[in-house]
Amino acid sequence: MWYTIARMASAPGDDELFDAFLAQRGHDVEATGWDRSYNKLQCPDCGGLHDSGAGECTVCGWTPA
Repeated sequence: MWYTIARMASAPGDDELFDAFLAQRGHDVEATGWDRSYNKLQCPDCGGLHDSGAGECTVCGWTPA
């Protein structure tokens, strides 16, 4: 015998609830951006340095959230 469980899509205001759930379990829920190293942007994933106008890391492909 098979049972089907209906799943509901999340409502637009549920982001805070999901963020709280993930944060309680040790996940980073804040948007990440470039780190700074002197006058360069530094990728938080691989540490690659880029000019201030960079939109994507050319080393690992990371993009800011």
